[in-house]
Amino acid sequence: MMETVYQPYCVDPQLELLIERIYPPRVCIDNDTFPDCTLLKVDSANKHGILLEMVQVLTDLDLVISKSYISSDGGWFMDVFHVTDQFGNKLTDEGLIHYIQQALCASRREGSSRTARMCNMGKKGLSSEHTAAEITGTDRPGLLSEIFAVLVELGCNVTAAVAWTHHKSAASIIYMEEGLNGGSIKDPMRLAHVQEQLENVVDAHNGEGETSNVRLTAPSAGRTHTERRLHQLMYANGDYKLCRCRDDSEICKKGCTRTHVRIESCKEKGYSIINIKSRDRPKLLFDTICALTELQYVVFHAAVSSNGTIADQEYFIRHKGGCILDSESEKNRVLQGLVAAIERRVSHGLRLELCALNRVGLLSDITRVFRENGLSISAIDVGTNGERAVGSIYVTDASRHDVDVDPQMLELVLKEIGGSVAIVQGPSNRDDQTSSSRVDQGTKVTRVEDKPKFSLGNLLWSQLERLSSNFGSIKS
Repeated sequence: MMETVYQPYCVDPQLELLIERIYPPRVCIDNDTFPDCTLLKVDSANKHGILLEMVQVLTDLDLVISKSYISSDGGWFMDVFHVTDQFGNKLTDEGLIHYIQQALCASRREGSSRTARMCNMGKKGLSSEHTAAEITGTDRPGLLSEIFAVLVELGCNVTAAVAWTHHKSAASIIYMEEGLNGGSIKDPMRLAHVQEQLENVVDAHNGEGETSNVRLTAPSAGRTHTERRLHQLMYANGDYKLCRCRDDSEICKKGCTRTHVRIESCKEKGYSIINIKSRDRPKLLFDTICALTELQYVVFHAAVSSNGTIADQEYFIRHKGGCILDSESEKNRVLQGLVAAIERRVSHGLRLELCALNRVGLLSDITRVFRENGLSISAIDVGTNGERAVGSIYVTDASRHDVDVDPQMLELVLKEIGGSVAIVQGPSNRDDQTSSSRVDQGTKVTRVEDKPKFSLGNLLWSQLERLSSNFGSIKS
């Protein structure tokens, strides 16, 4: 058991509201201190989860956080982020800066439901007006194809789909609406029928000891942030159980893809110290803090930086109930949770970027072609942008090995979607974003070498003027 207990992390809601009125949050965006990045400073009265909400705002804009310094002792939260856009440029757009200030202040004033709503409203097809299907189970070839096919048969139009696979576990969140008339699925009997049919598909090939779950949620303004919810679903599905914890005494050399974690105690100060060394990638900070928050740990101090391809993270934490990590079982639980959160986003396989005219059954047709050609989907992030369906799909063979996609098969996909396919070569991270590209002329199949993918952040930036009109003024 965790024996050392300090003062629990809890604040009376009325006192928290009073502190908020006296000391409103402040956001400072500094483009003068450093020549190569924007300095973003935030200070605010503290509450559990505020750090995750703020990092969530920045990562949803596809901003790259190269360094961060965090301190939240004494009921006050102070954080410094070194950020650039995905191309390495400072943040100079006034509309973007205004949106960041408003969003970060909203994350403190109105909590996670408002923050998630603001971050989701600019994403591809993600809307509080759509019904969401949360599906977890055992990963197997053709599963997503079967799910999309049954939704077409039921007359449901998929507006966005995000799915991860990790250690034989699969989790997906699919946003849908009525196929003919649009709008959310409101009839309770119809909702129950759709859920039952999805359960039949997901359960069909379960082996002994394998479980699955399907849950349809009605439209809600307070819906959990999509990627945070995916982390929750994967953890609940037990993907962390197969993670092997690696002590940081091993040197994480250049090119190493392993995650190294070390936990130490600082009993005189009442902290547990976590050191993480891993391959650097976009959204790494979000995934790490998300894991600590879901495990009910509070970050009191932290320093995060990247050195080339390697990221170093150090956290001074304490459990929300006031305990530090004293037991081996609890240390192992935290180690596995962190490793799983960091590694589950790393996709395997060939990345295909899609852009096509949206229609009912589009994803069903695309995934059917992959399945009929012996390919399996390891991850998907596809949604709608106006009348277009855009996003990325990672494909492997049935055994989860990398593949070279047959051009004839891609032509079949093109016939189904009536749009374009980009083959992205390079590291298979779901969020890798670099800059050079080459387009083969005379074909709709585009081969890209580490080309920046369609960006949810870019979509959100394009809508900043509309979004900003919904916000009030900031108190500085």
